[in-house]
Order: sequence, then C-alpha cells, then structure tokens
Amino acid sequence: MKQIIGMGGGGFSMEPENPLLDRYILKQSKSKRPKICFIGTASGDAEGYIERFYNFFQKEECEPTHLSLFKLHTRDIKGFLMEQDILYVGGGSTKNLMALWKEWELDIAVREAYENGTILSGLSAGSLCWFEEGVTDSYGGGIEPILCLGLIGGSHCPHYDGEGDYRPAYKRLIQEKVIGAGYAADDGVALHFIDEKLHTVVSSRPQASGYRVDKDKEEKLSTTYLGTEN
Repeated sequence: MKQIIGMGGGGFSMEPENPLLDRYILKQSKSKRPKICFIGTASGDAEGYIERFYNFFQKEECEPTHLSLFKLHTRDIKGFLMEQDILYVGGGSTKNLMALWKEWELDIAVREAYENGTILSGLSAGSLCWFEEGVTDSYGGGIEPILCLGLIGGSHCPHYDGEGDYRPAYKRLIQEKVIGAGYAADDGVALHFIDEKLHTVVSSRPQASGYRVDKDKEEKLSTTYLGTEN
C-alpha cells in the first residue's frame, strides 16, 4: 500500500497549537514508533523551520530526523530515505524544491522510497510536489502553473482558502485548459491518497474542506474533522 498525504496548509509550522494533522500522519504508519524525516528544501532548509519540526515531533511517539541539501550530512541520500517510514516535506518555493531535487536526484530517491512503502506527506509546496502539476507563487509574479513529480495524476492547489489569489487563479487556469482538473485543499485540510486514488479528506479546522475542481464545476468533498466540535 502506497500513501501520500498532502496538506493545503497546517501542521506544526502553521498551527503549532493544533497537532491533529501531524498526529494523523503518524498514525498511518504501521510502525509503533515511525521514523519521520523532514525535508525543508523549499524553505532553503531554514534552521528555524527544522527546529520547529523537532520541537513538535520529539514530543510524539516517533523518531524524527531531517535531510538538508544545504548542509548535507550523508552522501547516501537514497539509503537514508529508504530507512524512513515517513517523509514530511515543508512549505516554501515549489520551483526551488523541484530544481534542487532534480539536481541531487532526490526526486528519484523519493520515488523509490515511495514504491518501497514510505509514506509521503507535506504541506503547501510539500503537498503540491506530488502531483503532475498545479499552481504556485514561486515565480514572484502572482499565481502561475508549475510541473511537478507526477506521483498523483492531475493538478493541485494548496491554500485554497488561505491566500486570496489561489482559488480564482486555479479555477481560471483549469477553465482555460492551461492545467488539468484536480484537487484543492483549504488550510488545515489533508488529502489522503492510497495507491494514487483519493482515500479520504481530513481537517484540523471544523469548516475547512477539500475540493475537486474541473473546468465546469467546483465540488466540495466530504471532509472529516479530526477534532471535537464544542
């Protein structure tokens, strides 16, 4: 069983007091104490980001570690990733993530880990990267299309409710057939794929949702809130 869990936004970096999505990711591993590796390429391996990852996950039932391409601590990247139960990819510039991963052949290593059963997860750029294509603000001139790894067919839009330009830009680009139909996720929403098919949609916020978007309509997907509403 191959799993990808992509968050439109949320997790320890956006919701430090709300652990629902991050704990959901950990629970999907068969290991009682999963090895989870943070990959912060999209943020330039920002030290503060990596520190926040450890601050959260060191308190959970897991073994956290990280992979930095800017301060590389192993030459055997593939071997290191194959040892992990979960890869957790942080947000930032999807364009830079894709360029650096290809230069270091990290895209190949990640794909092999995925085929071997490692769970892939992440938010924002770390969600977008798993799809064929999607929309990003990485180019600095608004929301534009970008090609990604293609582990999941179709397109993707993170931050669907969180940053004003994403929703209209994504719908317009699909309607104009610049990109194909796909899935959007509000901040606080995770799209959980099993064997490249959408399995479930979960959220850390009561009103947040996932969506299926094509050129004719936007369909709100059934989304399970992981908390307890008061």
